[in-house]
Amino acid sequence: MVRAPRQGFTLIEVLVAISVMALMTLMAWRGLDGMLRSQRDLQARADQLRTLQAGLAQWQTDLDQMTALSGTPSWHWDGKVLRLTRQNPALSDNGMQVVAWTWRQDTGRPGGGDWLRWQSPALRTRGAWQQAWQDAQTWSQSPTEALRRSEVQLYPLSGWQLYVHRGGNWTNPLSSSTSTASAAPATGASNTTNPMPDGVRLVLDLPTATPLPGRISLDWVRPHLSGGGS
Repeated sequence: MVRAPRQGFTLIEVLVAISVMALMTLMAWRGLDGMLRSQRDLQARADQLRTLQAGLAQWQTDLDQMTALSGTPSWHWDGKVLRLTRQNPALSDNGMQVVAWTWRQDTGRPGGGDWLRWQSPALRTRGAWQQAWQDAQTWSQSPTEALRRSEVQLYPLSGWQLYVHRGGNWTNPLSSSTSTASAAPATGASNTTNPMPDGVRLVLDLPTATPLPGRISLDWVRPHLSGGGS
């Protein structure tokens, strides 16, 4: 009796099929890995944008809440740190705080530095305000570990600039036309020699490694401002 030839795959066919399946699995894994990487990158960019937006919102809130004790400045910019006296409605007795903003160089960060914010505890006496005002200056120059515990690292920056609006014009707050208003001493200065500006223009240089590389600016106008040019 003649037997019918067996039906099946040869060894070569099996090896080819296995190779094709392995190649398809590898391609599928690479595609999935690429999608996961893209999702992580998009999430990281979204987180960075939210952080920047939160920093800009806090900046505007601090300026909106600027105030001054009698005979003390509400605003002082020395080219490195901006110090503000502000009310804090969140405090039970509507107390005051000193807040400070600066850019600190750090070669390990994108752009070479960070935008930082510092705030004092609630202040209820002139002596406490004077100490906090000086602490803000110290924090910007040679911060101690204790002072750094009150800072928040906001966003990597290549640098920043400030302009003020007074007398109908934007100008550098350290220019000769405004130097008197910007040179109030750390304690005890009369607020009449360091007046609150009508507006503040914030210019941030964002490094290329961030979602929005380049330069952005944000203008703030003093609430309830009346009169003056635009």
